Amino acid sequence: MRDQLANKRCVRRTLTNNPEIIKYAALIQRTPSALAMKLSNIASLDPAILMTGRSGLKAASKMDKALWQEMQQDWPTFVLAMAQAEASFIGAQSEQMQQTEDVKITTKLSEVQQRVGQSFFRNAVLSAYDYRCCITGLANPRLLVASHIVPWRSDEQNRLNPSNGLALSALHDKAFDLGLITISEDYRVIVSTKYKPTTDPFFDETILRFNRKPILLPEKFLPAPEFLTFHREQIFEKAV
Repeated sequence: MRDQLANKRCVRRTLTNNPEIIKYAALIQRTPSALAMKLSNIASLDPAILMTGRSGLKAASKMDKALWQEMQQDWPTFVLAMAQAEASFIGAQSEQMQQTEDVKITTKLSEVQQRVGQSFFRNAVLSAYDYRCCITGLANPRLLVASHIVPWRSDEQNRLNPSNGLALSALHDKAFDLGLITISEDYRVIVSTKYKPTTDPFFDETILRFNRKPILLPEKFLPAPEFLTFHREQIFEKAV
């Protein structure tokens, strides 16, 4: 019990000193400690955090729970609302952003909505993986892609859901997108048997050697099993 309490205090201290927490606490005129506590309460609603043995605080309000549910059910609308709220707090909300408030997110997204959504998705996914490729461990953000598990075109509702993302190097993003590789139920890399064996040393070294190796799991936004199932069944190139 003492260890659990000490761990929670350590987490809150870490959050309190986080530059992003300090920034947003100032915007909403709250102390970093108060905002950190609110986030710890919300963390208690996140299954991915609970799976790690952490629990967050236990004082999540009905509004916190409703907000969490709304976020999970409609990521596009939530992301746009979040961007609008941030812009309004810093006094930089543009007329164009205001006009998109009630616009349904469709394949004909405005440039503003696309920019906001893509920026959120990339930042959320890469930060969840600590800016490392989940297959190779590559840690250069300029060479990383926030890769969609279920393609953007295939699921409008989950386009911006970070649990529909993997942090991959540009090479492995392409291999995943083309179905040369996929991720198993137990979060291991699977290389299509169409490409085993090969006579290409570069392919063997950069792709094939990771076959059956576990991926690096994120601290939050664990890849959703249903999205990985879709990729294995609809995209992955199985042997013929």
